Amino acid sequence: MLWSDQIYKAPANSGEVLLGRTLPSLLDEACSRYPNSNALNQWTETGWQSLSHQEFQSAIEEVALGLLDFDLEKGDRIALLMHNDVNFCIADMGCLLAGLVDVPIDLTQTLEHIIFILRHTEAKVLIISNLDLLYQVASYLWDTPKLKVVIIADVPADWQQIHSQILTCQLSSYREDKTQESSLETECLCIPKFLSQANLERPCPEFPQCIQVFSLSEVRARGRTLISEGKQQQLRSIVTANDLATIIYIPGAKGEPLGVMLTHENLSANALAIFTGIPNLEFGAKEVILSFLPLTHVFARVLLYGHINYGHSIYLTTPNRVIRHLKEVQPTIFATVPLLLEKIYNRILEEGSKRTKLTTVRDIKNNVLSRIRAFAVQTIRRTEQPKTQRFRLSSLRLGAHLSPLQWKFPPLRISVSASQLREIAFTQRIYNWALNLAKQYELGKSPQGRYALMLKLADRLVFWQWRAVFGGRLKYLISGGAPLKAEIANLFGAAGIIVLQGYGLTETSSAFACTRGQFNRAGTVGVPMAGVEVAIADDGEILTRSPYITQGYYKNPEATQQLIDADGWLHTGDLGEITDDGLLKITGLKKSRFKLSTGKYVTPEPLESKLEQSPLVAKAVAVGAERKFCAMLIFPNLDNLRSYALSAGIDLPTEALLKHPCIMAMYQALVDEANCHLPQWSTVKRFRLIDATLTVENDTLTPTQQVRRAKVAEVFAEEIAAIYEDTGTHNRGNAEIENIDQQDISSFSCPPIPQPSCPAIAQSLNT
Repeated sequence: MLWSDQIYKAPANSGEVLLGRTLPSLLDEACSRYPNSNALNQWTETGWQSLSHQEFQSAIEEVALGLLDFDLEKGDRIALLMHNDVNFCIADMGCLLAGLVDVPIDLTQTLEHIIFILRHTEAKVLIISNLDLLYQVASYLWDTPKLKVVIIADVPADWQQIHSQILTCQLSSYREDKTQESSLETECLCIPKFLSQANLERPCPEFPQCIQVFSLSEVRARGRTLISEGKQQQLRSIVTANDLATIIYIPGAKGEPLGVMLTHENLSANALAIFTGIPNLEFGAKEVILSFLPLTHVFARVLLYGHINYGHSIYLTTPNRVIRHLKEVQPTIFATVPLLLEKIYNRILEEGSKRTKLTTVRDIKNNVLSRIRAFAVQTIRRTEQPKTQRFRLSSLRLGAHLSPLQWKFPPLRISVSASQLREIAFTQRIYNWALNLAKQYELGKSPQGRYALMLKLADRLVFWQWRAVFGGRLKYLISGGAPLKAEIANLFGAAGIIVLQGYGLTETSSAFACTRGQFNRAGTVGVPMAGVEVAIADDGEILTRSPYITQGYYKNPEATQQLIDADGWLHTGDLGEITDDGLLKITGLKKSRFKLSTGKYVTPEPLESKLEQSPLVAKAVAVGAERKFCAMLIFPNLDNLRSYALSAGIDLPTEALLKHPCIMAMYQALVDEANCHLPQWSTVKRFRLIDATLTVENDTLTPTQQVRRAKVAEVFAEEIAAIYEDTGTHNRGNAEIENIDQQDISSFSCPPIPQPSCPAIAQSLNT
């Protein structure tokens, strides 16, 4: 074979391999061992709503029996188009307890991918979060012939009235032959009623299949009437550890969705291997979890199963509220993707930069004044006052009386003495001193001597503020989904925030290597987990073998054979090496598909090939690995571009030509066309036109004309860095050019530029 004989395994005492467990059994164990009245907690507008382990268990039994009452059979597929909430947990575990295979669908997918998944899996039931999502997908459900039931998790108070509106279609209204069955009605989802404008041009079948619609509460009530001790035992006897539990779709090499098949044992054993390998992890309500990552992804889902089994208190929130809820919930364990940590890290650096700039007494006075003004405005806004009364900020001066506040407050004198200014300046110097200390920290190296003492002092003065961002009680910060920059892990480590990084794929049931305990070094992904074998191929590709590996891709044996070889080794497509300390380090990509810092996959080939169909594009190379969005390097066909420019009356040197607004707008139209049919997060957000040629001679192309991506990233590192600089100001095009959408292109007398139209079905859901 192609790899060396050296196989790396988990160190001793770093986790257990626990096979033979079904996923519902993990909850059953928690109910008997660590019953928790706040097992699941859902944020609502009126506060947190809690669900105990026993209530959760009863809910999934009701869902399981309610689903089976629709004449479903073991192994039938149930699609989940749902938000990250308690209802997802109930629906997911209810399906698993019933012996059904659930298919979570990423809410950011395009409508056409959603319909593809429903058709490909032949899903018989779709469980959906709310009516808004139903209204977006309903007009396309006529193209899913196996779908029989739609279940809506959250319904409004007037559900019965709405239910009658979306059902009971007169068949004659949609038949060409209106002489037959003119008054026949049926209790089915009225699909034609939801036909979107984009879908009106498509030929409608004689009449869509009958899809019944229920609320999740109605399904639970249906199951509640069937519950008995015998039924509860029967449910648990249906499922075995080797049964298929879920199919999770990911982008394939060419952009086509691939369904990763995972069994109960794959997921349960992986979760338990992770959790048994984390030092000092407590059972029961002692550990508090804040979860905001999408449960449609395997990373968050496996962690959820582990937390359920350990009896932890799990609080479910959203990305928009996560920072606020970190301070409110004060979790002891928090899992995230690198993007959020990058934002917090950059805020810490920016704070130091701002403080450094406050070097003069005048600067400090102005800074204090701005804070006082902000405080005054906030105070007044919180105070009820007559509309005729006004407060003029112009009257606020250091040492001045705030007489306009007299209607609510006594006269207030604000002054800053020289000693106070010196104290502020001293505080700012302390912050930057602590920040510089943190930058010197290295995970895995125990601080010694004077440096250790300075870290302790910095902790009491500054670092506690950084921990407060995460609530102040954090024991473990778990980062996964994409690589985390070493400097971020080190800085948080200096502040006493232990970052655990994991590495894995959906195909490996989440992580198969992770940092933990003494095996924690920034820039690495730790050591293999219990039960995992890792090898490095001769070409540097990381290979792995374990009980957590997928059974293959659903209905795609060819792709499965490319993924897993005859000896059971899974080929990750990532390049890596083992450090002298025995830790796995990711060094690059063998596959073209890459991950953003959000944890999302980008498949570059569809974007690149679409752009390269234009005679104005010689080569296009997508970039963005470990970045927050996808960008594109475009190498124009300069001969064709000059001909086009001359025909448009533009005669400029190449450098100026590539920056001309008309040319930029034309390439933007090409990018917009390529972006169609892709999820929003996978689209090109910015591009850069480069005056260069990729060739075999300069080592940017292989002899078969394939792009050497690593070489391109090396050669054009400066151009790539410029794309990601100051993204708040420049959203598209070359870094030197302002946002094209904000320019008056007509003032340049540009030739007409075709504006591509993207049908609704090719766009992502509005969530």
